[in-house]
Formats: sequence, structure tokens, C-alpha cells
Amino acid sequence: MTGLVTPHGGGPLKPLLLEGEAAAAEAKRAQTLPRVTISSREAGDLFMLGIGGFTPLDGFMGFDDWKRVCDEMRTAEGLFWPIPITLSTDAATADGIEENSDVALYDAERDEILATMKVTEKYRIDKAHECAQVFKTTDEEHPGVKMVMAQGEYNLGGPVRVLSQGGFPEAYPGLYMTPAETRAAFEARGWKTVAAFQTRNPMHRSHEYLVRIAIEICDGVLIHSLLGKLKPGDIPAEVRTKAISALIDNYLRPETIIQSGYPLDMRYAGPREALLHAVFRQNYGCSHLIVGRDHAGVGDYYGPFDAHAIFDEIPADALQTKALKLDWTFWSHKVGGMASMRTCPGKDEDRVLLSGSKLRKLLSEDEHVPDEFSRPEVLEILRAYYQGLDDSQRVKVELKGHSAR
Repeated sequence: MTGLVTPHGGGPLKPLLLEGEAAAAEAKRAQTLPRVTISSREAGDLFMLGIGGFTPLDGFMGFDDWKRVCDEMRTAEGLFWPIPITLSTDAATADGIEENSDVALYDAERDEILATMKVTEKYRIDKAHECAQVFKTTDEEHPGVKMVMAQGEYNLGGPVRVLSQGGFPEAYPGLYMTPAETRAAFEARGWKTVAAFQTRNPMHRSHEYLVRIAIEICDGVLIHSLLGKLKPGDIPAEVRTKAISALIDNYLRPETIIQSGYPLDMRYAGPREALLHAVFRQNYGCSHLIVGRDHAGVGDYYGPFDAHAIFDEIPADALQTKALKLDWTFWSHKVGGMASMRTCPGKDEDRVLLSGSKLRKLLSEDEHVPDEFSRPEVLEILRAYYQGLDDSQRVKVELKGHSAR
């Protein structure tokens, strides 16, 4: 017994990635199959299926799973799952596929067949219904809604046999880790309780403070960066991880931290995405997920602590990984240190608060960022990145704005 939480569903990890001779034979067979071109989001889901991050799923969901996950956050068989994992295509492609036949899943961006799939089901969905349930809005200004509404008319359901990790191990050596690898790393350090810190942005002092709190509670922290696609204006993974490394090396005890990354794209689904983050962090071996202000949020579509509340709305046995709910944190001049809304008696003018859009503006225009907001080593890396952008690469701040986390 390792003492770590068990994978989601109670069984062992279920990676769907083929290896060795089996992978070579299936890759050869894939060249003979009809191709279905998949999106970046679907490719990320496929990579997670491959490495066991979406244990115990065996592929993309059929209609009954899609419907019940949307409405009840359960698969047709009753497994807790908060967001549909689906694959779509256009009507012409779907018409050419017979049910129970095999297809090759092709990533045009990588020019690579990533998997084969037995299509057990073809079905149409109510996209607006999915958006209303998962994103709590049908506004196409929401990036997740926009993504769903742009999907093909038909969904394809069925099991997959994954052939690739999409180049992530080679692109991020030492950073990209599978659930089996993180679990082995936790066991090697003797950790039993591990808090995951989800991030798609560089870490500033508020994030550092959240990690410090978690270290006091758990044996260690997994700083887990999203390596898939973000929205325009977000910091690339290479820059973000370099900045996080500078923070760890200078201000945290390295033996209490493991920095890693995973291959998903952001959905910006707020509370529902927080639950998905907890599901796959359980597969990675984490007992806790740090859930701060506006977790996985975007714009003003969600309340700042809706992601806290949703963990109280699910059955107690839905997840082994529990939410470590933490308030908005910041530097307080009155306190003379880091504090939160729960602990700080001061007023707004005593607090160093910066939105993500405000910070990006200061950095892109090479203006002063308060030392109390971010460590100098982090700012040095970010300034170098912004100074290297030309005007066409500088994304204007949208009217609705976006959360910094």
C-alpha cells in the first residue's frame, strides 16, 4: 500500500497508450483507416486518456454518457464526471463512417495520427444545452462556449487506442509527467498527502502564499502547469515554467515541491473545470486540490468562489481528492506581510491587488510592478518575455477581461 489516494473509480490507473510492437502494429493499421481530423482540445483529451489521466474512461463518450454528465455530473454507469469528454466531426465525415467500424484520429496541426477509435455511436447533441450546463452561459464571447459551438454537428463515441503523447515528453523533458510518474515520485519522497496547485499563469506572491499554506498541511505540493493551448495573451508554458522555477529555487524548499505539467487545453469552465481538475489530480496521486479565487474562471461569468461552493454540492464519496479552499490573498501594508480577505483587517488601499490584465499591461509597457506583488526574479523573466514581443503579438485587453488564474 502506497498511502496515496487511489485512482478515480477505485481501480488501477488505466492508460490507453500502446507501446512497443503493439503500438507499431496499430500505427501501421491506422494508415489504412478513414481519417477523422480532431481539434486541439480533443487532442489534449486524447493524450490524457493515453497516459491514464482520465482513468477509468476508455474513450470518447456516447450520447447517454454525454447527457448524464451534462445534467448530473455522472456517466450512464454512475461514475462521477463533471465535463463531457467528446469528439465531434462534420456531417459529411460522420455519414461516411459505419457504426462499429474503426477510424484513425488525425491531428492536422502535428500532421500525425494520434489514435485509432472504434466508433460505436454517432449522435447529435444540443450544444446550447451543454454550454448552459457546463459553462453556465451560452454567450459565445465565453471561450469555452465558442469552442463547443464551433464543433462539428455530430459526436462520435467509442473506445480509443492511443499512439502518441504529442511530443510533450520531448518538448518538456523533466517537466511533463504521467500519473504513474508523479505517483512514483511522491512515493520516492515518502509523501502520502499531496496538494495540487493548478496554474496556467506564472506564480506571483499570492500564489506562493497559497502553496506555503498547503505545505503546512500536506507532505508536499505538486505545482501542475497546463501545457496545452490557452487564450491569446496568456504566458507561454516555456516562460511560465521558467518563472515558476525561479520562484521555487529562491523562495521555497525544493524538497517540498514537484513542478510538473499536463497536456490539456483550458476550457475556462470555472466550477465544473475545478471538479475536473480534482478528478484527474486524483489519478496523479494528489489528495488535495488548492482552489483559490475564480479557479478556472474567465471574465465575470462566475462568482469569485463558485468553485468553492460546487465541492459542497457533490456527494461526499464522489472524489477522494478534496478541495483546499483558500481565500483571495495579497500583500497587506497594514499587516506587514501576506494575508487574505479572511485574515486582513485593513481596507482596500492597504492591499496590493493587481488583476491579470493590469499586470500584463504594466509588463508590456515596462512600467513598475510593486515588489510586494511579485518576486524580482519572476518579474525579470516576464519583462524579458514582454520586451521580446512586437506590436502585433501584444494582445489588447478585452472589454470583459480575464481572470489572472
